[in-house]
Amino acid sequence: MDKIVDEFKPLFTIGYSDLDISSFLSLLKRHMIETVADVRSSPFSGFYPEFNHEGLKLVLKTHGIKYAFLGKELGARRSEEECYVDGKVSYDLVFKTEAFQGGIQRLVNGVSKMRVVLLCAEKDPLDCHRAILICRYLKNAIGSINHILSNGQIETHRESEKRLLRHLNLHNFELFKDERDVLEDAYRRQAERIAFSREEVKERRVDRG
Repeated sequence: MDKIVDEFKPLFTIGYSDLDISSFLSLLKRHMIETVADVRSSPFSGFYPEFNHEGLKLVLKTHGIKYAFLGKELGARRSEEECYVDGKVSYDLVFKTEAFQGGIQRLVNGVSKMRVVLLCAEKDPLDCHRAILICRYLKNAIGSINHILSNGQIETHRESEKRLLRHLNLHNFELFKDERDVLEDAYRRQAERIAFSREEVKERRVDRG
């Protein structure tokens, strides 16, 4: 996706699985978050009910933070049959859907006006589609992307990419290989590892994408 506007607020992401609601709100305030964009396909939690859709929306409102549900457009569980290869969601195909492109455009528009955080369940962004799917395709369209970790530290998306290369033992790629190609290979490998199967989508398990 080509860059659309020159000025953006930084985009953030966060996973709630290692946080209670108080710690979660504290992190949002520390980073001056104005809107939470929920990218869970199913905005409910079996283990952390305080992060269920309606309750979370109400709590955020009392703290002056907006809530937007983008799980239909940007969620990892896909209803479109064309998104599946051999019974598993293909992130490359998700990217091509009209719904996903519309969700990305909404994010671009939002980040041009306010400080937005993408919300999902997984603690580590590398285990979550918020980084491996959404940020992969959004990083060239906006300015900085920062992952808020449960300990309060920030990991830039570029740092996450470097960690992904190390995780897959691709960081020592040969000199004749373009880093961009190696990184795209890393994204695809990690997507294959974390993407939902058709059976998992039907089960509609909560607390994942």
